[in-house]
Amino acid sequence: MTTKTAEELDNIPLWMAVVPLIALMSMLAGAVYLFSDGASSGPAQIALIIAAGVGVIMGLVRGQTWVEMEDAMVDGIHLAMKACLILLMIGSLIGSWMLAGTAPAIIHLGLGVLDPGWFYPATMIICALVAVSIGSSWTTAATAGLALVGIAQIVGMSVEMTAGAVISGAYFGDKMSPLSDSTNLAPAMVGVDLFVHIRHMFWTTFPSFILAISLFTWLGWGGTIDLAGTEAIDNVRIVLEQNYALGFPAFIPLIVLLTLAIKRVPALPTITIGMVVGCIVAVLYQPDLTRNFGDASGTMASGTAIIKGLWIAVSDGFQAATGNEKLDALLSRGGMSSMLVTIWLIMSAMCFGAVMEATGFLSKIATSALKGVRGTGSLIITTVLTSIGMNIIASDQYIAIVLPGRMYEMEFKKRGLAPENLSRTLEDAGTMTSALVPWNTCGAFMAATLGVPTFAYAPYAFLNLLNPVIAIIYGLLNIRINRLPTEAS
Repeated sequence: MTTKTAEELDNIPLWMAVVPLIALMSMLAGAVYLFSDGASSGPAQIALIIAAGVGVIMGLVRGQTWVEMEDAMVDGIHLAMKACLILLMIGSLIGSWMLAGTAPAIIHLGLGVLDPGWFYPATMIICALVAVSIGSSWTTAATAGLALVGIAQIVGMSVEMTAGAVISGAYFGDKMSPLSDSTNLAPAMVGVDLFVHIRHMFWTTFPSFILAISLFTWLGWGGTIDLAGTEAIDNVRIVLEQNYALGFPAFIPLIVLLTLAIKRVPALPTITIGMVVGCIVAVLYQPDLTRNFGDASGTMASGTAIIKGLWIAVSDGFQAATGNEKLDALLSRGGMSSMLVTIWLIMSAMCFGAVMEATGFLSKIATSALKGVRGTGSLIITTVLTSIGMNIIASDQYIAIVLPGRMYEMEFKKRGLAPENLSRTLEDAGTMTSALVPWNTCGAFMAATLGVPTFAYAPYAFLNLLNPVIAIIYGLLNIRINRLPTEAS
């Protein structure tokens, strides 16, 4: 995909660049109005595809060929293939962990130790610690986050607020971990040392963390469980004990996955191995459950039924039959098929983003935004808004880091601003807001994994909402804005 020259961008009318964006925003607003939480299960995909079509028409009017834009869409989908493969394997991992008793064991443990009064801040801290250790918000959400949302559902806490706490903690840990891919990408884009970047992020991220923890503490303060709730929790723990073996072997898949992640084994093989270990534990530690799941009628040979049970769990997900309706709904999850709607959403979004980039419309919008920059504060605001816009339009966190990084690197240098200011801002906005957009790869993943719609948890993802605001305040007040040495500026 070729980058448009400054002369070519000047020749693109701004109104033409924003027409596809206006079309998308209008249709997405209509989808949310008509379908509410179900908007991302089909209507949003159609909106993205139609908006991509509008972009194609504008491109054809500009003299580009269909082949050029078709190739751009194929390339865009190719960029998302890694995320799609990870999504499929996360689905199979969840299915195998439900069958192996891993997720039930975590829920059983959490029900015994978590205090409702501190549940939301504890959720955020737990996810932050896990994410710092492994450098992955996705893996954190799919393991500790999924279990914590399940616990909230059982004890009567808000699943939306819990999902917000999970995402806040996961993104804090991911952002501050030297093992994170986004934390390595942002400084690499602008030529900053990794640990200089992390230290500089501390000044905006830590205040956001403290404010978020304070909000979660305030919202959950004094939360208690009445006698009926206590009895319900005890009943759930008893039902789990009756249906699963909940000893140490059930935790082995989690231990293996965290160990591989800490050792920086790539995400796809890490999750795949976690799924395989889950299947092995299911066969060796939950044989009756696995056999009955594969053949409820008991007519198959034992080995055949076990193989079928594993096959179903990783492909279509696990279906619990404990007799407790709420618990069955919680544990009946996973399978590659459960991620197909999310993959459809990602592919549709990447088509739209690719058309916008190939036509030069993205660059035109960003270049036009720079014309209003007068000082450091407005430059930081422009960078934040551009990164958020890329998350909305291009639908990918990495694009929201890479493109603004390329666009504004020289502008920061021209104004005598050290490059770590740019890399920090890219993360404050690009990384943090990616999970707040339903059709972004991150937002789609979190909604599919946690079982909570993006628009439902977004108001409670306090860290993700606050961090871009803190970045803007720092820029306007010139707080912790590093300058280039005089001779380099």
